[in-house]
Amino acid sequence: MTTPTREELSRRAFLRKCAEQGSATFVFGGMVLTTAMLRLPQEGVPGEPPPKAGKKHPEVIYGFVVDTTKCIGCGSCVRACKAENNVPDGYNRTWVEQYTFYPNGEVVVNSPKGGEDGFSDDFPDSNQPGEIGQRPDRGFFVPKLCNHCIDTPCIQVCPVGASYRTEEGVVLVDAERCIGCGYCVQSCPFGSRYLHPVTKTADKCTWCYHRITKGLKPACVEYCPAKARIFGNVSDPNSEISHILATNRVQVLKSYLGTNPRTRYIGLDSEVI
Repeated sequence: MTTPTREELSRRAFLRKCAEQGSATFVFGGMVLTTAMLRLPQEGVPGEPPPKAGKKHPEVIYGFVVDTTKCIGCGSCVRACKAENNVPDGYNRTWVEQYTFYPNGEVVVNSPKGGEDGFSDDFPDSNQPGEIGQRPDRGFFVPKLCNHCIDTPCIQVCPVGASYRTEEGVVLVDAERCIGCGYCVQSCPFGSRYLHPVTKTADKCTWCYHRITKGLKPACVEYCPAKARIFGNVSDPNSEISHILATNRVQVLKSYLGTNPRTRYIGLDSEVI
């Protein structure tokens, strides 16, 4: 019988610790990766000591992934969101942007009606004299929505506590408490909030909280024909979203702001704003 080396013992101890934490483990060449490593630092990992005495880590922490390599710009997500949440005309809780790159280095961002009616087969004009009509080098679509940030400024600036975060990590607005001051709308760096024209209170994407608490998917996820939107519990190592986070390179919008968004992207280009 061969005596295990110190390196083998260390490896076994590491994998055993991963199993105790309830993390799915993936091996890529010589690198061992677990879904526990892919959670945002503030989300915690099951099995770790709670951040505060007497407070346990939530069993459910929701996350959202947008795969820009799959989005076809059909607008189904926008229409589904509007119908499900009674979003007023001229406003969007989620929208799709079309990014078009031209040979002269120009990047045109287009989002007619938030992409609600989809996009025409023709690329948008560059709007520069002498350049209109040039064929683009490439283009793609980027769906956007509330990022449900961990360190979100919208909660910090609300003077009456109307903006808050649930135990599952979803950022919501208490319409009964909101006074419509608009501070949260101005502070959101992603343009995800607006003042409802009828209620005069702040409104935004809720990840269809009324649906997900019943075990359903957000409307935009449910009706995306390209499966470009993925939603689920990142605390469950066996969930689809945990597997996707473990096997793909993901990014967030405006990471330099330090808001720690829970909405993450696959295939995000550096030019995306």
